[in-house]
Amino acid sequence: MSTDEPTANPLKDKVLDAVLAQVPFDSWSRAAIDSAVRAGGITRDEARLAFPGGVIDMIAWHSLRADRQLVEEMERRGVSSMKVRERVTLGVRIRLEQNTQHREAIRRALAMLAMPFNGLLASKLLYRTVDAIWYAAGDTATDFNFYTKRALLAGVYSSTLLFWLNDRSEGFTATWAFLDRRIEDVMRIEKLKSRVRQFGARPTSQPRPAG
Repeated sequence: MSTDEPTANPLKDKVLDAVLAQVPFDSWSRAAIDSAVRAGGITRDEARLAFPGGVIDMIAWHSLRADRQLVEEMERRGVSSMKVRERVTLGVRIRLEQNTQHREAIRRALAMLAMPFNGLLASKLLYRTVDAIWYAAGDTATDFNFYTKRALLAGVYSSTLLFWLNDRSEGFTATWAFLDRRIEDVMRIEKLKSRVRQFGARPTSQPRPAG
């Protein structure tokens, strides 16, 4: 992951958790902050100090904190013996499962991030998430493949996230089946790319001189 990845911040976590409880009712808004203050979980000064940019800063911190927790959980489980495909699948699954209780907050955050003036932040947060998943999966690529892996996973993660938000199956079994299919599609693309590279690396046969 990036070397400027944020570390834990107890004040930000305290404020975020207090506001998260209000988001299903007030969305990501000043009203949610006011409700959290009235509930007694935080003070208005704490909210301003932790997130001077308001709720959009909270959304960003919520995503970054989830990325950090994802990496910690992958390290805790010890995934070195797993295949890369299994590690990536697990990473996506952990990233979603850790927010099971906050699906409505995620849905409303996506609506805000979809606004044109938040497009740059949305792209940055998505990149950080897929980068965190690849990092936790042990990816060591440094060439152009580094970027293609993240671009492919961004598509997988985004589509799986949207599917998960509307999944009503028990234990999100439909989501995990959808994720497996998307990962399989990516693996087919990777295999095809490998074959193309191998074909391009073959020496071309030279015509024999006449005579």
